[in-house]
Order: sequence, then C-alpha cells, then structure tokens
Amino acid sequence: MLDKLGGISLSPDALSWLLTPENFKNTLMNHIASAKQSIYIAALYLEDDEAGREVLQALLDAKARNPELDVKVLVDYHRARRGLIGQKGDSGNYILYRKAIAEAKYPIDILGVPVKSREFMGVLHLKGFIIDDTVIYSGASINNIYMQQGDKYRFDRYHVIKSAELAKSMRGMIQKFISNDPAVAALTQPADTEVVGEKNDIRSFKGRLAQAKYEYVSTRTGNRVTPLIGLGKKDNLLNQAVIDLVDSATKHLFICTPYFNPPAALSKVITKKLKEGIKVDIVVGDKTANDFYIPPEKDFSTIGALPYMYEQSLRKFAKRQQWAIETGLLSIYLWKHEHNSYHLKGISCDNKKHLITGSNLNPRAWALDLENGLLLHDESGSWKQQFTDEQAHILQHTERLFHYSQLDSLRTYPQPVQKIMNRIRRLKADFLLKRIL
Repeated sequence: MLDKLGGISLSPDALSWLLTPENFKNTLMNHIASAKQSIYIAALYLEDDEAGREVLQALLDAKARNPELDVKVLVDYHRARRGLIGQKGDSGNYILYRKAIAEAKYPIDILGVPVKSREFMGVLHLKGFIIDDTVIYSGASINNIYMQQGDKYRFDRYHVIKSAELAKSMRGMIQKFISNDPAVAALTQPADTEVVGEKNDIRSFKGRLAQAKYEYVSTRTGNRVTPLIGLGKKDNLLNQAVIDLVDSATKHLFICTPYFNPPAALSKVITKKLKEGIKVDIVVGDKTANDFYIPPEKDFSTIGALPYMYEQSLRKFAKRQQWAIETGLLSIYLWKHEHNSYHLKGISCDNKKHLITGSNLNPRAWALDLENGLLLHDESGSWKQQFTDEQAHILQHTERLFHYSQLDSLRTYPQPVQKIMNRIRRLKADFLLKRIL
C-alpha cells in the first residue's frame, strides 16, 4: 500500500528539523510576522498564559499590518470552554479570545471544533501551522510548557516543510470540511449574542469529518510527503498507514509515543515483526515525564493515577517480550529529563519512510479523536542522516530497559494510586479505560 500511496513531490531541501521547543517558538513567531497571504493553525488548544497570549498578539499584529491576511485558528471546542482540570469557576481559554477580539481593530477567526458532543468522546487532535507556502508540523499545542516559556518544557517533534502544494492541500481540507461547517462556532463572539452549533449539527459532524481528505497533485515516485487524516474506524487511512508502515519493515523500526497503550492491531504487528527478527526501538516517557504525573509531595487527585496505568501497560508488554529484549531485537527507552515532560509521536521504518503525527498511537487516537499525520517517503536517502541525528537527539535523555522488572510494580506505588487501580480491577473497567485514555 505504502509504495503505491501517492504524495506531494518534495525537493531534498524542502524539509528541515527544529529539534527544540525554543527553535519551534522562534520559527513560528518569525513566520507569523512575515506572513503575506494566510495563517492557518490547528492545535488542541491555545492557552491563556504568557506564551498563548504572545502568539495571539502576534497573530493580531500580523492582521493589523495586513488586513487582507486570512487568519484562522482551530482549537477543540470543549477544551476551550473549560478551565484546566481542577480549576473552579467560569474559566476557559475562550474568555481570552473573546476579550482580545473585542479590542482588536482587525479581528481574526478563532474557531471551536466540536468533534464529538462531549470531550471524553473525542477531540480535535489535528495538527499543523500552515503559513503561506510553509507547514510547521508538531504535536505541540500553544502554551508556556510546549514553548519553554519558563524553566520547564514539554518535549515534542518539530519539522518545517516548504511546499506550496502541501500548504494548499492542508488549508483546503480545513476550508472544505471544517471551518464552514454549521457545527463549528466562533469562540470570539460576545456573550450576549453568542450563537453555537445546533445539537443535531454537532451530533452529525463526526460523520462529515470522517469523509475528510487531503486533495493534491499526486506522484508515486521520488521524495514525497503524503498528508493523512483519520477519525474513527480502525481502518481509516491514517490508522491503516500506521499498520502498513510497521508491517513493511525489513530491518528497523523506531517508534515514539508518550503514553504506552497501543491498539491491539498495532501491538500485534509489532510482535509479528519481532518474531521475524526485525529490530524495534520504542521510546516512551517515564511515568514522571507524563503531563498528568503528580509528585508525592503534592496533593494527589484521581487524574494522577494515569501515568501509573500507562506504566503497567508498558510493563506487561515488556514482560511478554522479554525474550526480544534479551536478544537485542527490542529496545525500550524511557525518557526522563529533570522535571520536564515528554510528548513525542511518530514512526520511522528502515530509515526510508517516516510518519510524523500528533496521534498518540493508542485506542483513543485510533477510534475517537480527529487525527492527522504526514508520511515522508525518502526514496533518495536525502534525509537519512537528519532523521538519524533526530533519533540520537531524542535518545539523549533516555534509559534503556534490560528487564521488565526495572519498571515499578503495583505494590510499590503510593497508597492512593494502589487504591484506585485495585478498584478499577475489581470493577473490571480496564478495557473501557484503555479505549478512552
């Protein structure tokens, strides 16, 4: 499938790597400042914090300099309408948007996309910063930690692709399937005249989104990029590409995911490749590098059990594949760097095909969220060294597992965590939780 999959032709110098959150932020701000025709941003959220306000102001300044500039920011509707977990009172990032646009001479579009009628049922996990003829692709959203505004950062991947055809295709998909849909609402409307999508439009929106696709002038030869999108159905194009990418490996797989909870189909094909003698490297965040991790010295809440649940999923997988660890076929790396967090996603196959994506490669991404990704075909080997260098950069703050017992067992966890996880087991809720986390 992958060799027959068409894509957009790319020259060797069209792709570049940013590697760090500082470079990501600086590059994004520079491109916003120099935009001539359009700025389209798709992210889970644009936070009401220093970095979020800085990016929002940069967008407004760009519009003020050039009133004809087409500026659209897409964020998840439900995420924007609530505060942070545990935050009380009327809050949410939309309050920032409403205030900023009310004061702006030249407003911009900030759109809330309700992928499903409830946040836990699915969110906008679409990624891409599309500015004129350039696409900056990252799994990062817009806030202090993703942009290392202070002393902490959330590690992600950051690539820049200069391609007018790719930028046109990604903009076109947003225009055709999202921004003009009746379910999508402007998050900048005054409170007293606000109009939101009808319930029936929102309920049926997922059906329309499931038909979304990228349209472009296609080639099946040479270096190229294939934009992919998927919502629901295990066999959507993005999910199928992930399975086929892993299954096509003849030498080596390099897989990044922040939360280890692979769908059954992905776990099955990874196991198959190990049995075939294919080397597999998996880089996953240590539980302390999970964005939901709560240090023991702080007050515990239920959400803090999530990193431990992911660790147990990884421990079970490592135990089953201990034979592959011992033979050197499977290398599991735990990423941990001081008090920072880990958010990398993607797959490299034989250092020839590379999927960069916002998908967490888990059941939720597989079935509930709107996801996308860019599959890069390196037919000429032009990018081989850069991807190798990126992988070395990723591994810089990792520890390799040599035995599954290096991962903590349930009995070593803090008492509140043990209590929650034992309750989940008694209720036999593991299966359901794994599908929505």
